[in-house]
Amino acid sequence: MRYLALDVGDRRIGLAVGDDAHGLSRPLRTLVRRSVAKDLAELERIARDEQIDALVVGLPLTLGGDEGHQAERVRRFATAAERLGLPMRFYDERHTSSEAEIRGAHDIDAGAATILLEDFLAQRAR
Repeated sequence: MRYLALDVGDRRIGLAVGDDAHGLSRPLRTLVRRSVAKDLAELERIARDEQIDALVVGLPLTLGGDEGHQAERVRRFATAAERLGLPMRFYDERHTSSEAEIRGAHDIDAGAATILLEDFLAQRAR
């Protein structure tokens, strides 16, 4: 199974790809948000080019593990992304941006998506 991870923010969407076969992920790039329709068209192109089977969407939970305002915004975007016709899984993205900074990622948003996907694939492997 090949995954596209999305670190969805208000201005940018960090992207990473990975698969179950190798358990590895790699950053793609950060998509600058323009509109939901344009963002989804670009994600559809990337999913096709990268032969994606499913999406992993980072869910920004609060430190206490609850869903706040930003998680609601991500869920609204995810609902719109259902038109891509790909299975979608949500995954806790707490601390991924700070971890990407610690690791020295040149693109923090794509780095955060990479860490999100690494964690997701490691959990699936257990």
